[in-house]
Amino acid sequence: HHDGGYSTWRVNVTDFLADENEIVVAVDNAPNDHVYPQMADFTFYGGLYRDVNVISVPETHFDLDYYGTHGIAVTPIVEGANASVEVEVFVTDATEEDTLEYVIKNGDEVIATKSVSANETKVTFEIENVHLWNGRKDPHLYTAEVTLKRNDTVLDERSTRFGCRTFVIDPEKGFILNGERYPLHGVSRHQDRPHIGNALTHKEHKEDIELILEMGANTIRLAHYQHDQYIYDLCDETGLVLWAEIPYISKHLPNGRENTISQMKELIIQNYNHPSIVVWGLSNEITMGGGEDDDLIENHNILNDLCHQMDPTRLTTMAVVSMCSIDAKYIQIPDVISYNHYYGWYGGTTDMNGEFFDDFHKKYPNIPIGLSEYGCEALNWHTSNPVQGDYTEEYQAYYHEELIKQLFTRDYIWATHVWNMYDFAADARAEGGENGMNHKGLVTFDRKYKKDAFYAYKAWLSDDPFVHICGKRYVDRVEDTTKVTVYSNQPEVELFVNGESLGKQTSDVHFFYFDVPNAGESTLVAKAGDCSDESKIRKVDTFNEEYRLKEEGEVLNWFDIDMPEGYFNINDKIGDIMKANEGKMFIDELMLKIMKGADGGAAEAAEAAAGAGSEGLMKMLSGFTVKRMLNLMGTAGGGKQFTKEELLELNSKLNKIKR
Repeated sequence: HHDGGYSTWRVNVTDFLADENEIVVAVDNAPNDHVYPQMADFTFYGGLYRDVNVISVPETHFDLDYYGTHGIAVTPIVEGANASVEVEVFVTDATEEDTLEYVIKNGDEVIATKSVSANETKVTFEIENVHLWNGRKDPHLYTAEVTLKRNDTVLDERSTRFGCRTFVIDPEKGFILNGERYPLHGVSRHQDRPHIGNALTHKEHKEDIELILEMGANTIRLAHYQHDQYIYDLCDETGLVLWAEIPYISKHLPNGRENTISQMKELIIQNYNHPSIVVWGLSNEITMGGGEDDDLIENHNILNDLCHQMDPTRLTTMAVVSMCSIDAKYIQIPDVISYNHYYGWYGGTTDMNGEFFDDFHKKYPNIPIGLSEYGCEALNWHTSNPVQGDYTEEYQAYYHEELIKQLFTRDYIWATHVWNMYDFAADARAEGGENGMNHKGLVTFDRKYKKDAFYAYKAWLSDDPFVHICGKRYVDRVEDTTKVTVYSNQPEVELFVNGESLGKQTSDVHFFYFDVPNAGESTLVAKAGDCSDESKIRKVDTFNEEYRLKEEGEVLNWFDIDMPEGYFNINDKIGDIMKANEGKMFIDELMLKIMKGADGGAAEAAEAAAGAGSEGLMKMLSGFTVKRMLNLMGTAGGGKQFTKEELLELNSKLNKIKR
């Protein structure tokens, strides 16, 4: 049997075959204590969703058994203007009669050949004036072909593409490709779709990559598991730089060490030849289910050493949960690290993101630091006054504007990956108005609508001229003058309302803001160079309730909450409440109450906050209002659901604590 649901697995059935055969593949995703993932914020689909093939080969053939190997490994080493290319193959049951014919191609041109005994399974070629694989600028690929022969009879063949490139991740300059700074700004990607789950065909995979390329991204974090081989092939072809990882995620399993080792071996062996991959990811938010302990640290050391042993040409990394201390021992293990931060969404404020990275870089100037997850949720809700936690498209756009300005101007950040490129299924979630989903995507789950934040990134990252008016789904507006935001990668934008110009604007940050008179129905046209975009707004007397998130169950309205002057209430931020001694006691007691009725992430967060807590967690929680924290822990966190009466009772207690 095979433990793991994301990698290639083969089994040799030769000894079991009869004249007629029935082959049955049985799969099982029931919970256990030793196979990852067991706990994570995405849906674990069941069934067979990748290709199934029956392969027939001669007794002497290129190896198929070793961790799903392709039987061929290519290691290019660039030295000045040339490259030394080692091609190694793995042959099963070779005889003295057998030979290997090696061919290196540049496109259709054969540039090198060697014919040797089948015992000589490792040969080296020199490519002069090598054409480098240079990311999206020029993703040039070579091909290595090896033929296994007995006399003049072909027994087996292998062909693989490879790229020649160098890279460095510098703690001051960030990512350097082929000797030049190449800032990595991109997205994370989950592989599911509505109605088909994980069972994507080449068509859906290609569409995903095309949308990422349109946005201008140059890197993808393939979260949180090994993806289909076709995705790696597409990234090789298009120049997207990859972070590849195993699903060692959320909760360390004491009995899961061997599974992390086998999944990492499969990831490296099956993807070794892809030039797009630059880092192997050891784990994701692994201390969410508890702090670091000796077994967790040892597991990471083993994986880190394994990666370097199997592949000395690449680096190791991992994604660290936001509340993990920057002084934690285990974050010193990989070559480079990244943090998952949601300041500005799950508590805190947007400006805390830049502050965190400056603090980390000041204390650990020799550790390359990146941002592996950041984002906020947006559905088809709208407002002219966006606030944290409202799930509107407008707040998501504001959030990403602020993050772009902070992250893209700090050269030392080695990579940024938005969470997520696409909305995805997360069956444990119940928030934002649609249960079972995470809506942090820049594009909707069905890939049919690009949210406004998508175009904020396109304005910074893409060279293809465009202009985009935000708020196309937000037509009905009550205010007499409304703010209209325009994104463009052009230096100047002019906005017209019903044919009349509101003037031209320039912007160093690619974001343009216009105050637009709102009377009757108006057609908006934005022009930037040869590009134009059109939208409509309409003046209404009362707010269109179709734009407002509908809360299920009893609704706690703002006017239900007593807010006596000089005293706290549940709409106050936790950080402000904890400045008062009685307020700190209130928050500690509340966290203990949450622990008793919570499981999963809510319990862990409450446990950390109830005691001394971690500095990172408390910093994040300080930006929450009490009401928002309880809502998030009760929905996304799997915690206790507080009734309207319980919330009002908590508010009454806060009303007795002086500011």
